[in-house]
Amino acid sequence: MKNFIKIILPVFALLLILQGCQDDDQQFGDIIVPSNLTLSFEIVGQDIDNPNGDGSGLVNFTASADNAITFRYEFGDGTQGDVTPSGDITHRFNLTGVNSYTVTVIASGTGGVPTSTSVILDVFSAFDDEEAKTLLTGGAGSSKIWYLDASSSGHLGVGPSLLLDLIIYGSPTEFYYPSFYSATPFEKCGDPSSDCLCDDELTFSLGTDNQLTFQLNNNGQTFFNQAHQDIVGGPGGSDLCFDFDTSGVSNVSLAPTSVDWSLVPDPSFSSRGTVMNFSDDAFMGYYVSSSSYEIISLTENTLYVRTIDGNDPTLAWYHKYSTTNPLDETALNSIYNTLVWQDEFSVDGAPDPANWTYDIGTGSGGWGNGEEQYYTDDPSNVIIENGLLKITARAESFMGSEFTSSRLKSENLFEFSYGRVEIRAKLPTGGGTWPALWMLGANFDEVGWPTCGEIDIMEHVGNQQNTIFGTVHFPGNSGGNSIGGEIEIPDASDTFHNYTVEWKVNEIIWAVDNEIFFTFENDGSLPFNADFFLILNVAMGGNFGGDIDPAFTESSLEIDFVKVYQ
Repeated sequence: MKNFIKIILPVFALLLILQGCQDDDQQFGDIIVPSNLTLSFEIVGQDIDNPNGDGSGLVNFTASADNAITFRYEFGDGTQGDVTPSGDITHRFNLTGVNSYTVTVIASGTGGVPTSTSVILDVFSAFDDEEAKTLLTGGAGSSKIWYLDASSSGHLGVGPSLLLDLIIYGSPTEFYYPSFYSATPFEKCGDPSSDCLCDDELTFSLGTDNQLTFQLNNNGQTFFNQAHQDIVGGPGGSDLCFDFDTSGVSNVSLAPTSVDWSLVPDPSFSSRGTVMNFSDDAFMGYYVSSSSYEIISLTENTLYVRTIDGNDPTLAWYHKYSTTNPLDETALNSIYNTLVWQDEFSVDGAPDPANWTYDIGTGSGGWGNGEEQYYTDDPSNVIIENGLLKITARAESFMGSEFTSSRLKSENLFEFSYGRVEIRAKLPTGGGTWPALWMLGANFDEVGWPTCGEIDIMEHVGNQQNTIFGTVHFPGNSGGNSIGGEIEIPDASDTFHNYTVEWKVNEIIWAVDNEIFFTFENDGSLPFNADFFLILNVAMGGNFGGDIDPAFTESSLEIDFVKVYQ
């Protein structure tokens, strides 16, 4: 950090001189209250057809007053106020739709005595990032907890803003990454002065009204940057943990970035371009007086953000988060994070034929298990509706069977070796139902089962409603001799859960919602070192499904997505 300090001290000195001059103006001379304060505004894009603006949410404000030194704006949208010496400022209102805001400007004169005035305006904002909301929360009516990704390099970092880049280098050079400092894995954990950062829980929720909210559980203490400890009476000089209340829920509004990322010299860099603005001065764990964070990248399980220091616009701070707590030994920390294949079932109708084909009929001996269903590709058994794949088992006489259902497979369409398979699903109910999310060796047609190998990501039977099974089958360990584990999930048929297999060269790991419940050692003698394909189905009865409830009519396996990472 020594080079960083040498670089930044001249900038701090310049800022202090400017601030000192301003403070001197306020502390010396006659106390004069500003007068004739006026406040006007222009909503960008406002015309006869767009009385509340063009949807950008941008408004230009102009304030003037006699004997005023500074003007402070409060925008009435939960964001932090801004100070401007000139009285001119542009602000973006981010709440989607047409909303009314009371904007107040406070003019201060010599001696610091203020006067204020307000206006009420209606502004239209059309910006939204629905995908970001879903990735952050899991979708409408859902919540996700995020943790500091302490196992990754750069989980906390700092670099120059574009402003400082221009001061130091005269061109955009380092403003897009933490060039000054990047934390090493677990650097902030284990040290009492900083480990309070490692147990933060950041919860994003999405209401049925599409309102995104945020809540920080800091477990009692917050990690404060050395230059931002005035609100807790800290000594400064070094970053420290302090008792601090972060209770309460913050509304989150989304806005487009104001950073011109085309200036980045690295062609491989990209930013999502979405900014999260938190109300009520909320912040993401590390306190640097900022409530606005730009999303650089976001996946189902990873979040990388950048924020400008609230007191020093020359500094940009970086944070990495994960849905997996790296301090939880039972949590899955995946080594596979590059999405290589997915189906999110976003188009209503039949499943995408580029991804899925079908097994039709009853198979040999009820697919080798004495199952009682007839598999079809009929919409009554398999359909995509409202972003969900629905495989429905039904009690009906068809082709000599008393039940129908469906079985999809990616055979000859998508086959792979090693990776993380993530399937978000809600399971059917009823005695005799047997839903399965699984994989079969791609050489099945050549060598047969169990020589080809089988990996069952998730199996469930309605006669054991709360139990989820994860299993492997291979020669010598098939049928009743299979090897596997199980976990209790009491709401598997009421709530969507993430069912995961992490398939590696040396081991295979099973998890539900990132909680590991079974691990199997893999080696070169086993069939789990070649391509496999995916299978999704609901069977009825059979050796594992058991007795079918005579009152059973129908029930569905609902799948939100299937994703493969490598």
